[in-house]
Amino acid sequence: MDICSTIGINIRKLRNSKKLSQEELAFEAGIDRSYLSEIENGYKNLSVTVLAQIATALKVDINELFKGYRG
Repeated sequence: MDICSTIGINIRKLRNSKKLSQEELAFEAGIDRSYLSEIENGYKNLSVTVLAQIATALKVDINELFKGYRG
């Protein structure tokens, strides 16, 4: 699995565990909901800035977004 897919899966799992909709998380992270959907589906190669915004909105360490990646 590639890094974008791993990050997307982890974001989705964390978002669901916190009972947040894509719209709620996108708002908190300051990004568009459709962009978040593309990230969660592994279609976007996102910037470190956006990763940090999402981690902050999820209230997790940014390392959690990389969990399980075997580069």
